[in-house]
Amino acid sequence: MTEFDPSTHRLTATKRFDELRVGDEFPIPSRTVTDSQFSAFQAVSADNHPVHYDVEYCRRLGHPGPIAHGFQVLSATAPGAGLFPHVLGERLLGFLEQSSRFLAPVYLGDTIYPRLTIAELRPQRTTGVITLRTTVHNQHGLLVMEGTQRFLMRL
Repeated sequence: MTEFDPSTHRLTATKRFDELRVGDEFPIPSRTVTDSQFSAFQAVSADNHPVHYDVEYCRRLGHPGPIAHGFQVLSATAPGAGLFPHVLGERLLGFLEQSSRFLAPVYLGDTIYPRLTIAELRPQRTTGVITLRTTVHNQHGLLVMEGTQRFLMRL
């Protein structure tokens, strides 16, 4: 019987920096935005603006219902929700920065489809910087958010 080695227990095979390619994609599982997610995000963020929880307020503004907070939509692109950090494994050193543009509202009941795509690979002496393009589409194929995230990786 082979002895179990916990260091070999991985979700996916890891890659070195030089094995990554611009255009590599890391889709994150889709999710339907629920009322409980709205409530949980409101509790965590302390954002109490009625556009995020008051149906009648939203209707008066011409929206069909509450709008997800931008940071709630952004959180769907957390790399740990998909395979990206698992592909880097122990070579991942840190999350450097992120930026986002919110292009259309996400409503209660919408299904969102986050994706991370390698946009740039910049090697340095002992590390490399990976720039990911982040996108979130809704169930109608509409791009609702786009941005970038940068990570530092050991070469």
